[in-house]
Amino acid sequence: MSLRKGSFIPEDLEKPRTRSVLESTENCLDPENRYPSWMEGRSERPQHPELNGLATPSPDACSHHFCHFTPKCFLTVHRGANGTSVRSTPSHFGEDGWHEGTTKTTIRVENEVEAQREANNYKFGFRKWKGNVTERPIEDRSEIVKELYTDLSIVKPREGSVVTVGNIAYVFLFGWWISLFYILICPLMFLTIFGAPYGKLCLKMALYLVWPFGKAIVKGSDANMKPTNCERISSQKDDEDLAEDGDCAPLLVSSPILTEIPVPPLPEKRASNYWCRVSTYIWLLLGYPVLAVVHFLACVLSWLPVFSIPVAKMNFRILTTVLLMAPEEVQIKKQEMNLLREIRVTLYCCQAFNMYYYKYTIQGINIFALNLLPLVFMTLIVGYTDHDHAYLNSETMFAIAITSIIPLSYYIGMGIASISAQSNFAVGAVVNATFGSITEITFYITALLRGHHAGTKCYEEIVKAALTGTLLGCILFIPGICMTIGGIKHSEQRFNSRSAGVSSALLFISVGGVFAPTLFSKTFGNLVCESCSNIPGNASVPFTCKDCHYDTSQADPHLILTHIEPLVYTISVLLPASYLIGLIFTLKTHSHIYDIHISEGHGGHSHGCLSSVSHPVVHWSRWKALAVLIVATALMACCADLCTENIEPILTHSSISQYFIGVTVLAMVPELPEIVNGIQFALQNNISLSLEVGSCIAVQVTMIQIPLLILFNAFYDVGFILVFSDIHLWASIFSVILVNYIFMDGKCDYFQGTALVVVYLILLALYFFAPSPRSC
Repeated sequence: MSLRKGSFIPEDLEKPRTRSVLESTENCLDPENRYPSWMEGRSERPQHPELNGLATPSPDACSHHFCHFTPKCFLTVHRGANGTSVRSTPSHFGEDGWHEGTTKTTIRVENEVEAQREANNYKFGFRKWKGNVTERPIEDRSEIVKELYTDLSIVKPREGSVVTVGNIAYVFLFGWWISLFYILICPLMFLTIFGAPYGKLCLKMALYLVWPFGKAIVKGSDANMKPTNCERISSQKDDEDLAEDGDCAPLLVSSPILTEIPVPPLPEKRASNYWCRVSTYIWLLLGYPVLAVVHFLACVLSWLPVFSIPVAKMNFRILTTVLLMAPEEVQIKKQEMNLLREIRVTLYCCQAFNMYYYKYTIQGINIFALNLLPLVFMTLIVGYTDHDHAYLNSETMFAIAITSIIPLSYYIGMGIASISAQSNFAVGAVVNATFGSITEITFYITALLRGHHAGTKCYEEIVKAALTGTLLGCILFIPGICMTIGGIKHSEQRFNSRSAGVSSALLFISVGGVFAPTLFSKTFGNLVCESCSNIPGNASVPFTCKDCHYDTSQADPHLILTHIEPLVYTISVLLPASYLIGLIFTLKTHSHIYDIHISEGHGGHSHGCLSSVSHPVVHWSRWKALAVLIVATALMACCADLCTENIEPILTHSSISQYFIGVTVLAMVPELPEIVNGIQFALQNNISLSLEVGSCIAVQVTMIQIPLLILFNAFYDVGFILVFSDIHLWASIFSVILVNYIFMDGKCDYFQGTALVVVYLILLALYFFAPSPRSC
């Protein structure tokens, strides 16, 4: 065995090792990946006397082996001056504004697919996606996340008491009634005589399930609770032993060599006669079916709220493992307070609730989106079978139908991110431009069709209110809530004011184009007044009118055909053209505004990490993601149809303004996944992406969705005219001006975010107290 020059690693040990090695060396680099942690505060490299100073690890060597064992990709982007600085980079384009005062920040990702996903997040016109699109090894996750995926078979050294609010809540929500069923089954088993051992088991489990925390269920043959890891002591062994035990070998040869303590072999297991007993079949016939229903119900009830998933896991393990064991094999032991190592048992649960389960994913799908998926199918079944509303009234049906849109929006977003991360720029841009607006477009077209068939303009007004509500929410609420939450955690956050300026300019263009027909109608339309009153013969009383407005429907039809419609069609061409110009400007000719760079190493040292990464395992392949997009879009159309079908009673009999319903529920519910993404970016001090989340949706609403509605109306006339009410006009113009003022200096805090949220709430109050549209 030989040592490589300048390294402590034997050549025959330079091969990828298991996570046990990596965890022992994960602190080799400091947070900025420049020097080994043991060099902090020293002016020279430390020498190892046992090797006579012949080999001293260098930062390059340390980072090399870190890259070799855990190859990572690094996405480097520019942020403001108070971001996590790695190195400063002057402008390469002769611009002495934003570029000279910025620093590069290295974002750590697992592979080239995740690097592509992160890069897409910074591209104009691409929907922002926070979650991973590839499988992430559990070994690379934090201890908090690892705890979420445990199967409740490991007992770890515990600190603190198991008497918590969540565990006490378990007793009142689950413990008492589950134990009650065991108490009822217990005498039944004793009455059968042969089932007496299971009667004792029921009594034992009843006491356990009232308060299972801090107790372990172990098999009788494993009552000593074997440790999960081998014990080791220091000794001076041959180098050959080190090579043979690669999984537990230290990274540095200078460390004491570890050897394994001989462990006596386990006694041979005796053949079980479990299936040869009469009591087993009595139990499976009388006791187990009832308890299976009880535990299955407990699993469902505890799984759906997400945060009580540990209770669901415990019930599932009892159902599938504990209740199928021989009764004499089931032993319950309390956890030792002085436990020094992990031990493996049959079942161990120390907490009923875990607030971090919002991070829990299955095959890359967030647990909330997964739990809401059955609601989608229930909505479709009930909605298309219960036409007479015998089971659910219209209001309830509308509520569950609009809620069903939330998980479908999530699946569409994940499908878009998966395809974009595995494709080139052209494919990603097309997918984002089409499926990125499919949720809203599906609902708008469905509502316009229903209004056209019903012969009412009320649905058109609802669509216009939803369009305006989405615009206001993306301009004010999403940036505001992200600034507020991110500012509370990070005090002050900085973002790329140049890229924000591009989005702001496009918002000015789009708002001006969208509301140009409205200004045209005010100039050339007829002033119509209603509720006019006067007293005949009494000239002293003035002639008064109320509810005066400009109405193009009362205008000369020739004026509409020759002026307003051509104006609308012209705008529907200019807006997508502006969107395309924005894509070319930000992604091709002036891509340095975003300054996205994929780095292959630490701190300027490139070690070819990207080239050495084996092909990552994606959650959804491109074809699977495309299939999900198609199915989710079809389900979205059905849910949107049920929404518009069941919203009619709300529009006609509700005391709330239809304007308010459109700008809140119909506009913002489908955007909840995007809001969550923006908040997560802000919490990670990446406010730039949080702001781009709202700007991206707002630009797509005005430059893609509205032109598509005009195009649809041109081929199938549903009476959609691009003329908005005054409240929509002035609210949108004021919001765009305000947000451009906030974005001027390239930094934000929770005060500015609160200001945007308060303005948004003021506008909502304006819509709430506004009278309903005349057509409703």
